[in-house]
Amino acid sequence: MGTTQLETVPEPKYWHLKTVLTEALDSEFSVGEILPNERELAARFGVARATLRQALEQLELEGRLQRRRGVGTTVAPPRVGVAVGTEQHAWPGSPGDDAWQAADCATAVPPTAVAAALETGRDEPVHIVRRTRTTHGQPVAAELLYLPAASVPDLTAIDAPSGPARARAVLRELQRLELEGRDSAVELGSARADDAKELDRLPGAPVLVVTTRFFAEGRTAALSVATYRADTCRLTFGDSGGVEIHQDPERRAS
Repeated sequence: MGTTQLETVPEPKYWHLKTVLTEALDSEFSVGEILPNERELAARFGVARATLRQALEQLELEGRLQRRRGVGTTVAPPRVGVAVGTEQHAWPGSPGDDAWQAADCATAVPPTAVAAALETGRDEPVHIVRRTRTTHGQPVAAELLYLPAASVPDLTAIDAPSGPARARAVLRELQRLELEGRDSAVELGSARADDAKELDRLPGAPVLVVTTRFFAEGRTAALSVATYRADTCRLTFGDSGGVEIHQDPERRAS
């Protein structure tokens, strides 16, 4: 086969530098360690600061580095391994699901696509539980869980009108249903303003959106839309259970 035009294009300097920096991160630095400033790094590797910045930006996008205001550029912790399996028979908020923190609960009309998935009327309010997840003291995911009124019919005795207490009460009520199954879909997206604020990122930053439907009584009883920081998370596929934190970047997810 002949050489294509793309194969004749030389590798950009910043991309080669990214490879060199990756090797240095693996051999010389530990998680959380602050890198030397740009001037020192540029001098060490014999490149222009503009080239260095491009390489650093790429490593930040890939989740190897974090830039923190008032601190500098630090080595990022290993990505959070998120198991996305179809045989995990547990409702959100059930025992063992303590990685997520319930933040709030409100009643509102959901987006049109959510209403269609839940098979509710276009103007029919649903319960919306908001949850967050952190690791290493850093926010990594935000979730909106949509529940039609039919899934949690006995909420009249719950006094809390909103807040974490209301959210936990709604999740407990959901667990009265017998979970029949679930399915998940994953797509790459861009952080909306509200997601960006929750995840401490700029609007438009890359995110992983995991949409999960929970089935009970022959219908979609709940719909979860979880938004993960693409620079801190990796997805694993299987039926092994919940979320696992991988402290060793070379260790395979189970």
